[in-house]
Amino acid sequence: MIKKLLNPLLLFFIFIFSGLATYAQGDLMIMPKRLVFDGSERSQEINLANTGSDTAVYAISFVNYIMTERGNFEQVEKPEEGQRFATDFLRYFPRRVSLAPNEAQTIRVQLTRTGDLDQGEYRSHMYFRAVEEQTALGAEEAEESEGISINIKTVFGISIPIIIREGTSTTDIKLSELKLNSDGENPRLSMVINRSGNMSVYGNLTATHIAPNGTQTEIGMVKGVSVYTPNNKRYFSFELRNAAEVDLAKGKLEVSYAEDKGGTLATKEISLN
Repeated sequence: MIKKLLNPLLLFFIFIFSGLATYAQGDLMIMPKRLVFDGSERSQEINLANTGSDTAVYAISFVNYIMTERGNFEQVEKPEEGQRFATDFLRYFPRRVSLAPNEAQTIRVQLTRTGDLDQGEYRSHMYFRAVEEQTALGAEEAEESEGISINIKTVFGISIPIIIREGTSTTDIKLSELKLNSDGENPRLSMVINRSGNMSVYGNLTATHIAPNGTQTEIGMVKGVSVYTPNNKRYFSFELRNAAEVDLAKGKLEVSYAEDKGGTLATKEISLN
C-alpha cells in the first residue's frame, strides 16, 4: 500500500497522460477502471486519488451485478445461471481509506484459492462508497415544509469490475439488427451485440461511412462497451456525431467492434442506397 500527497499538476499528469484508463465520479478518481486477471499475475493495484478540496473517507467492499440486455446493472445476491462471482477468489487491502485533498493511495488486489477455479470467467465489482458523515463527495441542502426541516445528503459511490479468467476463451461475437435513425439533430445507429461462449467482451464500437467511390470516413465511435456473462446479447445505440461530413443516402455503413489492444471482434455492413 502506498499513500502519498501529490500536487494538483502532478496528479493531473499521472491520471490523464499515463496511458491507462481512468474512472471518476464526484472527487474520486480511479485508475484503471477495470481489472482482469487472465494469466500468471497474482496481484494488481488500483490507484485512488482525491481531486477535491476536502478530506474524504471511502469504505471499500464487493458487490455483484447482473447486466441487463439494455446495459443496466442490477445488484444480485446469488449468481444467475451461467454467472460466477469472483469474490471467493480475491482479497484486497486496505478496506477503508482516508484521502486528503490531492492525496493518492493504492489498493492491492490479490488472487487466492485459484486451485478451485473451473474453466471460464468470474466477475465481481469493487465498490468505493463515500462514508456518509464525510461531506467531500456529498451535497447538503435544507428544505423546509410546514415548519419541518429536512436535511438531504447525497452520498456517492463508484464501482469497477474485477474479472478472473481461467482457461481458453470460446467467446464469439456477432453484430445484428443494424438500423439507422436519421431523426433528430444527429443520426443514431442501433444494433444488437450477440455474445456466445464462456467469457465476456469489452471494446469499442466504430461506425465508418463508405462512399460509392470507396472513400471511408469515421462518423461515430463509442468506447468501453461490454457484454458480460451470462448475457448472450446487448441492445446498444449511439449518435453519429460526424455524419454531417457524408451523404447517408448513398454508399454503405460499416460497424466494427474491437478490443482496446487487440483484434476486431465483429463487423457488420448495411447498404444506404
